[in-house]
Amino acid sequence: MSATRLIHPLSEFNAEIPLEEDGLFERIACGIESQGYVILPAALPHPVADSLVRYLSLLEEERFHQARIGRGLEQDRNPFIRRDKIYWMDDAHPGASQWFDWTTRLKLYLNRRLFLGLFSFESHFALYHPGDFYKKHLDAFRGESNRVLTLVTYLNMGWEPGQGGELVVYAPDDGDEISKVVPAFGTMVIFLSEEFPHEVLAADRDRYSVAGWFRINGSINRQIDPPR
Repeated sequence: MSATRLIHPLSEFNAEIPLEEDGLFERIACGIESQGYVILPAALPHPVADSLVRYLSLLEEERFHQARIGRGLEQDRNPFIRRDKIYWMDDAHPGASQWFDWTTRLKLYLNRRLFLGLFSFESHFALYHPGDFYKKHLDAFRGESNRVLTLVTYLNMGWEPGQGGELVVYAPDDGDEISKVVPAFGTMVIFLSEEFPHEVLAADRDRYSVAGWFRINGSINRQIDPPR
């Protein structure tokens, strides 16, 4: 089950962002504002990255399940499109606290800076075994999802460019390749979920990442979105 953290508007308004994070958060905001995406090699703060590694180390591989495509009742497994395995993070787990606290502060900063109206955040670990891939896709379709912003970060120590596993990001208009991102430890990629097609190439070794989505509030008639 996905972990979605909801923050009361008044508590969020009064929250403070540490000064040392302002520079990183501003780089993220500027990239989103100017081009809709930003790629930041080795930028995830080390305490946050290390806490994710510790959390991941406590999980048995059996806890991961085959990823699906689609949402809700329309979800389906399709090994021709994606072959990764995922584990939805539990925001109540002690190992997840630094990650969710950090993404909450980022959400607050982006809402103040860019007026995005971000409301909640969900994320999962992703495991790609050698040969696994995820074909070109969008994380959200216009008018059909409340995912606004995608955040991907990597937990792979000592990754070499020749080992594959790159995230390929494509331009929204003509589909040309924008960037091919090596999944090295602490690298972050952030982009508008409805705008940028992307894919994950097969690698020669196990590849770990965290994928997350900042969402707007899609709750209607007391139906909580996303469903918990």
